Amino acid sequence: MYEEVYKKLGLNIKKYRVLRGLTQENLADKTSKSVNLIGKVEVAYVRPSFRTIIAIANALEIPLKDLFDFEN
Repeated sequence: MYEEVYKKLGLNIKKYRVLRGLTQENLADKTSKSVNLIGKVEVAYVRPSFRTIIAIANALEIPLKDLFDFEN
């Protein structure tokens, strides 16, 4: 159950990153996280902390809830 949530979360992070014209490296710089971590979050290889998810939403300049909108 949770694995599917993390997969969808990762896909949304990637979707918004690409829509913003950012690379994984750009997003890593904006969040003070590693490129390796961003890549692993996008493919649900690691489960990010809530603090990391908030940092990603802020860096992408989107409401946090948008990352959890799995309908679109």
